[in-house]
Amino acid sequence: MITRFEELDWQPTPMGDLTLRRRAEPAVGREIYEVKLGEEYLMSSLFTVAEEELATLGLAALDRDDLVVLVGGLGLGYTALTALRDPRVRSLEVIDALPAVIGWHRRKLLPTSAELVDDPRTTLTHGDFFAVMRAAPGDEGRRFDAILLDVDHSPRHQLDPSHADLYDAAGLRALDRHLTPGGVFALWSDDPPDAEFMVALDAVFDHGAAHVVDFDNPITGGVSSNSVYVGVSRG
Repeated sequence: MITRFEELDWQPTPMGDLTLRRRAEPAVGREIYEVKLGEEYLMSSLFTVAEEELATLGLAALDRDDLVVLVGGLGLGYTALTALRDPRVRSLEVIDALPAVIGWHRRKLLPTSAELVDDPRTTLTHGDFFAVMRAAPGDEGRRFDAILLDVDHSPRHQLDPSHADLYDAAGLRALDRHLTPGGVFALWSDDPPDAEFMVALDAVFDHGAAHVVDFDNPITGGVSSNSVYVGVSRG
């Protein structure tokens, strides 16, 4: 069978050519959306369970209302949209380094886009999430009840080497300054739980946990898994 692809957008970026495409997937009998950076697959709408669980598990660790949430990495929008569906969320900001990705959603090219961008609680920001986390909170002292991060493949496998410093204890302490007391940091990873990263997480946060998220893989006919790390700020 010849698989037919429809290229919805292509743009050069400092990290390589970024492509959004749509194709039929016979294994599930529906269209799926895929993002490639150079020759590397970044994400697919065929596998969204763990991205959704990033928001679900992160926000579940908060016993409060009126939540201010920051998402690092917009992607196909499933983490942000799942967070918005929590009625406790008052505002949601998403930071993405690639203006093309923000443009896809503003043009409503993806299945999540309309619900995401039409929600008045949503702010889409073009910026470097990692630079924002390194910097001290601004003069207004804005802090977040939850920071949900899905940019790199894992703490060990980054899309860009400049991201690496976030994943040690010093980088996590810098991120923690942007959380409210008792706020939550949650991180998606394509790899199994990493004992070395858990040491750094536990050095900074309380109740550190690595959740294994299993999901059916219609391509292999088996079960695949991702990880979601969650830590609670000590304030």
